[in-house]
Amino acid sequence: MFAVIRTGGKQYRVTPNAVLKVEKLEAEAGSTVTFTDILAVGGEAGLTIGSPIVAGASVTATVLAQDRLDKIIIFKKRRRQNSRRRNGHRQHVTVLRVAAINAA
Repeated sequence: MFAVIRTGGKQYRVTPNAVLKVEKLEAEAGSTVTFTDILAVGGEAGLTIGSPIVAGASVTATVLAQDRLDKIIIFKKRRRQNSRRRNGHRQHVTVLRVAAINAA
């Protein structure tokens, strides 16, 4: 069984016991998060696609940690002007483990 959820402006295909990193959520490590913005649910019975969401479907996940991704370097250079700018960024993410998919 799988589901397609939408959180943080992105879409993720999740399966039970899958570990994924999403945009930062306001939740403590060890707590449970429920997603109700389910775009599609698939399994043995077939695929159910919402318009735009599947009514009554939900995905529950456990928060494993609040983490940061690897640093990316932003380097801007203007040619022939001796102008350079170097900047770095580490995005905050929430690490989740999917507990259950309720297809309703």
